[in-house]
Amino acid sequence: MSCPSRIEVDDQITMASPLPASTAEVPGEPVRLLKFLAQLAIGGSERQVLNIRQGIDKSRFDVHLGCFGRFDEQIGEDLTGTPLEVYKIRKLYGVRTVKECLRLASYLRHHRIDIVHAYNFYANVFALPAARLAHVPVVLASIRDTGEIWTARQRAVNKLVCRLADRVVVNAEAIKRVLVADGYRPERIVVIPNGIICPPLRNGHDRDLHQEFGLSSDDLLIGIVSRIDRLKGLEYFLAAAHDVLARVPNAKFLIIGDNSFNPQYREELKQQVITLGLQEKVIFTGFRLDVPKILSSLAVSVLPSVIGEGLSNSLLESMAAAVPVVASNVGGNPEVIVDGETGFLVPSQNPAALAEAICRLLLTPGLRASFGQAGRRRVLEHFSNERMIRTVERLYLDMLQASRRKRPEAAAASSRLYK
Repeated sequence: MSCPSRIEVDDQITMASPLPASTAEVPGEPVRLLKFLAQLAIGGSERQVLNIRQGIDKSRFDVHLGCFGRFDEQIGEDLTGTPLEVYKIRKLYGVRTVKECLRLASYLRHHRIDIVHAYNFYANVFALPAARLAHVPVVLASIRDTGEIWTARQRAVNKLVCRLADRVVVNAEAIKRVLVADGYRPERIVVIPNGIICPPLRNGHDRDLHQEFGLSSDDLLIGIVSRIDRLKGLEYFLAAAHDVLARVPNAKFLIIGDNSFNPQYREELKQQVITLGLQEKVIFTGFRLDVPKILSSLAVSVLPSVIGEGLSNSLLESMAAAVPVVASNVGGNPEVIVDGETGFLVPSQNPAALAEAICRLLLTPGLRASFGQAGRRRVLEHFSNERMIRTVERLYLDMLQASRRKRPEAAAASSRLYK
């Protein structure tokens, strides 16, 4: 997949040929924005995109969506009124992929898209070249994890394709540090933390949930909201559960997340439950659309990630529900949790430390309440959905304005280049 040659003008990557006029310059017309993801389904990046779509100023932005696949049953949101195109590819190379990339470029030209914002490796590699082929005025990439799971080739390809972007948007300072160490230019990286919708607090446990899972009102629930993925360290959660039960016999453990993402790992976890004798203590809830309701019943929320964590929505959602959190000290987790104030940070892959932190909260109700309230205040002050959306809007408008200013300079530079 190739793209036209480009030149750099004052740190802005622009095409060698002049860019077409932006529709945003026409009075009364909103900025045409296309956000591209690999899958439109359940997930942290996907939820952020849907939150932005829902909350962005409709009088100033006309949002379009693109993806490789959509799973409406996981979204839990009506997308009526938002243009959405699916580009069905199975790999990032080959004739079909090139045709779909050209189809995306045609869509961008036809709809006169002003800004393309792609999210994560696969979307970056596919959508950024198409955006440059279509002469889209502003092109943004996103990287939302610390990249340990990428192969050396994937890191190299992502770094190369991100050179096509005017900026790389990340959701944690930890990710920016990794990228800068890998040779990305720091001035081209923008950090915008995740934002979440903070619902009103619920009072007491949810009776329907307790009935559904056969729970007693005396049970203390410890939960992890996560997809079933080795990177999330669920085996350490189960190992810690065994230790917690020796001190807190009325503890119950919920794994709240998609059971179909990694079937082999899921079966390994279920076998671990049997080996540890936890069959009556651990519940795999499967995919749920009522996570806020479940969170309201938790005593402690846990995220024992091994690597790769950016800025976790599950931690923010738990804190917004006034639930104290325990998480491994990796990635962006320390940017969310104030250790000893909103929760505890523990070493990664350390079940004993995880169990100790969980027990400390379970056995000290006053500490749980204090951490929970402090966590909710922190989310409201620093990680609200409104704050995130306004920051994103400012970035989009600033970048589009910068593109307009650079357009005459780019045209002049192009003229000099080809004389």
